[in-house]
Amino acid sequence: MAHLKQRRSENVSGEFYVDSTCIDCYTCRWMAPEVFKEIDDQSAVYHQPSTASERERALQALLSCPTASIGTLNPPPEIKTIQASFPIPVIDNVYHCGYHSERSYGAASYLIQRPQGNVLIDSPRFVAPLVKRLESLGGIRYLYLTHRDDVADHEKFQAHFGCQRILHVDDISRSTEAVEIQLSGRDPVELAPDLRILPVPGHTKGHTVLIYQEEFLFSGDHLAWSEQWGHLVAFRNACWYSWAELLKSMRRLAEYSFTWVLPGHGRRYHADRETMQQQMQRCLEWMSGQ
Repeated sequence: MAHLKQRRSENVSGEFYVDSTCIDCYTCRWMAPEVFKEIDDQSAVYHQPSTASERERALQALLSCPTASIGTLNPPPEIKTIQASFPIPVIDNVYHCGYHSERSYGAASYLIQRPQGNVLIDSPRFVAPLVKRLESLGGIRYLYLTHRDDVADHEKFQAHFGCQRILHVDDISRSTEAVEIQLSGRDPVELAPDLRILPVPGHTKGHTVLIYQEEFLFSGDHLAWSEQWGHLVAFRNACWYSWAELLKSMRRLAEYSFTWVLPGHGRRYHADRETMQQQMQRCLEWMSGQ
């Protein structure tokens, strides 16, 4: 829980606030950008929610904050309703799970609901309200892990749902050595006709991305929309393996077609295929100059 005594002075007065335990993970700023913004390397409330939809998004951000750094002066009476809103629909059968984990530095997790078995992309916190909702949506067949950074509570999800975890062997560590499906090499893997995994070494050696129905790219820490730059970017200041390899991986990814970018960190992006291809080329040009 956030602590009022640690409330940041940068917050505007009112019901919602951010305290000094914020780790600047960016979660609340993309979930409720009309309420939260960055001030001096941490998040703060710059506008108190003034509509029901703004309040809903602010409370969803509160529950998703990985360090419980967002608070309210009074207990929100609708908090159980907000808990039941997760996972939050993105579009059709694709959802944002919320409940980000500090162990993944606040990375987003997503769910694909499929008749052939649901796919959880990266791990949120294992919390009862979310677990119950995932059960009601059909459970989890696969827990796809994009890379070693965002595995969080994968063991708890596997133990509860009996799902098969997927991770590239180059990102296996002691905590993930029991992963059921360990990918290898750099060739694309067709997990199912609607699910294609692409190895994209760069951010980490074993990073992969998932393309669903040639529409949705679940990009992990490989690609995201940058509000600062106004285009798709890779994370130059958080490239743990090789920027040169990351650039090669991005060139290979640009050969594929998709209309959504759903990252672990950073903002989502949606566009028609032609615009998305233009954005990918702009990203490549930007990366080449870094």
